Amino acid sequence: MSVGAPARSAPGRRLGTPRLVATLALFVLCVSFFSAIVGYTQVTEVDSNQALERRAALLGAIEDVRRSGADFSVLDPRHIKGMERAVGLKDLRFVPESEFKLEGGNREAQSVLDRQGRIVGWFTWEPDRSMSDALGRLRPLLALTGLLLVGFAGVALWQVRSAVRELGKSEQRAWTLAHEDLLTGLPNHRKMMELIDSVLARRGESEVVTLAFVDLDGLKDVNDAQGHAMGDALLIAVASRLRDLMPVGAFAGRFDGDEFAILMTAPDLDTAGTHMQALASAIGRPYWINGEIVQIGVTSGLAHAPYDGRNRDELSRRADLALRAAKQKWRGGVLHFEPAMDVEFENRRFFERELKRALDDIDGGRAALDVHYQPIVSADGSRIIGAEALLRWTHPERGPIPPSRFVAAAERCGLMGQLGEFVLHRALEDAARWPDLSIAVNLSPVQVRDQRLVDAMAGMLAQHRIPASRLVLEVTEGVLIDDPEEAKKRLDALQALGVRLALDDFGTGYSSLTYLQRFKFDKLKIDKGFVEPLGRNADSLALVQAIVALGRALGMTLLAEGVETEEQRVLLRLAGCEEMQGYLFARPAPREALDRLVAAARTPNVRPAAVRSAVM
Repeated sequence: MSVGAPARSAPGRRLGTPRLVATLALFVLCVSFFSAIVGYTQVTEVDSNQALERRAALLGAIEDVRRSGADFSVLDPRHIKGMERAVGLKDLRFVPESEFKLEGGNREAQSVLDRQGRIVGWFTWEPDRSMSDALGRLRPLLALTGLLLVGFAGVALWQVRSAVRELGKSEQRAWTLAHEDLLTGLPNHRKMMELIDSVLARRGESEVVTLAFVDLDGLKDVNDAQGHAMGDALLIAVASRLRDLMPVGAFAGRFDGDEFAILMTAPDLDTAGTHMQALASAIGRPYWINGEIVQIGVTSGLAHAPYDGRNRDELSRRADLALRAAKQKWRGGVLHFEPAMDVEFENRRFFERELKRALDDIDGGRAALDVHYQPIVSADGSRIIGAEALLRWTHPERGPIPPSRFVAAAERCGLMGQLGEFVLHRALEDAARWPDLSIAVNLSPVQVRDQRLVDAMAGMLAQHRIPASRLVLEVTEGVLIDDPEEAKKRLDALQALGVRLALDDFGTGYSSLTYLQRFKFDKLKIDKGFVEPLGRNADSLALVQAIVALGRALGMTLLAEGVETEEQRVLLRLAGCEEMQGYLFARPAPREALDRLVAAARTPNVRPAAVRSAVM
């Protein structure tokens, strides 16, 4: 039988406070009863001691009368009253022996003997139990108080027991929240981390512990198209299938959102890989939910102990790296961790860290980041009509970093907005050096989504005193694809400032014609992928001619990028392309190089080839 989740252990109940309350209640009750008993005993003992003292005093008085020779039978009542006051007895009387039996009630009595030791009479008196009597009168009140105290203790104990039960339920709920995913019932992220530690600690010498992160491809589409209730039902179905299919001793948990984790022990790598491939295939099979068929994809990243790590942190980090690589390069597959992924990860971290430092260096006056310019020339190559501003990064240790590396890093760590603003400011500042040239700057999707873009652009143009018509903002299909309506609103507002717009990398996307219909562009840039085959492939010239015809029909200027040979330039000119840029004319270079190129182009009787050589 497969095991999909660990046996749940009862949480340790921290019941110290309720038990203390119960103990205190019982202690108070016991102390109260004990105090009542002790008090009653002491009161009766006091009365008894007083009675003994008075009886002893009476005996002393009797002895005094006997020594005086008085006859007890004819003892003066006043003398008896004096004895009563002296010994502290109440209603003291002398009763002859012959009449003693006539005395009844609860009176105390003391015999009187003559000189021959015969009883001649009895002294009797009312017993004085004042404290006991007072306590007796308070007995109903004390009894009621005791009952109330017992009732209070009972209620307190009942409440404590109820609190203990509620606390137990609360701690059970807290334990569930801390260790279990509420939707699927699988172990959550925290519990899976604990399980990884436990399984690694029990791993045999020859065993392989495999940690797999599984990403459900298409869950967001299910939520968007069929609602979150269907998405939740799908997650529950995935969890149920995992429970049914996993090997004995394996664990599955839900990390977050559409990501699951699988932990298993196998005798070798091949067995672990086979199990994971089977599980991934099973999870990816269609689901029948609420009368509908739901299909999703599954992408998995695996790491194995001891090969890829010997502790939880190493294993989970490398499984995550494998999942990221699979999502980028092999979506829908199962990818094992490779050391190269670690190198790539460290490079990404390096670029992100150093790029932040490079941006700080800009404010400090250092120039790790700089803007280079690539000229845009007329079709005959004799006239420079503009320049494209391109960001360059020269690291103090690694040297030049290609934009393909650091732009991706900037997007990941949220620095594209700062980089784009830096390029715009520098390009507009440098534009004053070449008043006859247009300046082209690329806009990233992050910048287009920024609602402050239009106001910021207007402010920068005013700050640098550059006519808006000299600025060409280049956008790619990626800028438009996320939210076309919002992008159109932003681009229309930029055009209203007088800025010109160019569609970059035309023909490389899937919907460029649609974008040409929905958006108004001033310039169309033919991607170098269409330029490079010119002269070797007849079809490529036909495609370029078609693009030129389309652009002209829509009233756009045509610019070809990536021009590297004279043959390509001639063919593009014959096709009707008006502007070009590429290594044939100049490579991207610092502004000082463009200064020299512009100066050479303005020199009379200079041939185009000589102009090109000025910057090469």
